Amino acid sequence: MPTSPEMQAFASGFPIALLHITVSVLMLLAAAGVYIVLTPHKEISLVRQGNVAAAVDLGGALVGLAIPLAFSLKGSTSLVDVALWGVATVVIQLLVYRMVDLVLHGLPKRIRDGEMAAAAMLVGAKLATAMIVAAAVAA
Repeated sequence: MPTSPEMQAFASGFPIALLHITVSVLMLLAAAGVYIVLTPHKEISLVRQGNVAAAVDLGGALVGLAIPLAFSLKGSTSLVDVALWGVATVVIQLLVYRMVDLVLHGLPKRIRDGEMAAAAMLVGAKLATAMIVAAAVAA
């Protein structure tokens, strides 16, 4: 029974796409884990306690990490590309966290205290940086 070129392309491309997606999701989880371990406040515990600022911070970190990973996935030619850009993304996001902490003074305490203004500023910085990194990755 003949198959269409579209079905053949799907059959040959789907396993590769699935592998790249799996690696990217694992990179995102690993990056989020590194971010959580290296930030002085414990986001997961704070979120479980109902701290909205911590939830916004962690959500912003996830999106900020995912955007460049998505762009690297789109333009990657290998799993090594995805992995290298994943590591670079984590390092850049941690640097952004530190820069915002320097500007706002006492960011971990502000997040622990539930200060939404600090969380919003941090998320804005993370997303802005993520977009710039994504554009650089896609170039």
